[in-house]
Amino acid sequence: MHARVVYESMFGNTQVIAQAVAEGLAESMSVDLEEVGSAATAIDDGVDLVVVGGPTHAFGMSRARTRESAVEQAAGGVVSSGQGLREWLDGVASGSKTIAAAAFDTRIDKPRVPGSAAHGAERRLRRLGFNLIEKAASFYVTDTSGPLVDGERERARRWGQLLGSKLAAAREGRPCS
Repeated sequence: MHARVVYESMFGNTQVIAQAVAEGLAESMSVDLEEVGSAATAIDDGVDLVVVGGPTHAFGMSRARTRESAVEQAAGGVVSSGQGLREWLDGVASGSKTIAAAAFDTRIDKPRVPGSAAHGAERRLRRLGFNLIEKAASFYVTDTSGPLVDGERERARRWGQLLGSKLAAAREGRPCS
């Protein structure tokens, strides 16, 4: 089995989560980890799972203006300086029900703050025709620029393991619970 993890990250927190998800997936399959600015929009036939992730900006996936704001806040520059996850997904050709997918985001750890980049990405993946194998996941940062809340990197690695297990079960015709 083979997975592609495509991520957008401003301050590096989402990148750390993407790396951890890829580590968890790598326990059961080969994995390509790609920053969204250099990720091809074509999904090759050899890909069994596409996992996408990005930071939550203004209640959803980033837009050009919210990325500009992040650049202004970042003292040392940003990880993803080009297109965002929203634009990347707009360029992806239709998916296939034979290709599994999942989405994650990073968001601030404050109660009652609405919005999720992962939910928006999940809706787009579904519309493209991918088979969603797990509910969208959110991983938390302490403030806009981070750092990650303690334990989130390990939780992301375990989520990657879960995705790998669910995909293996689906490929073997077993229940994915």
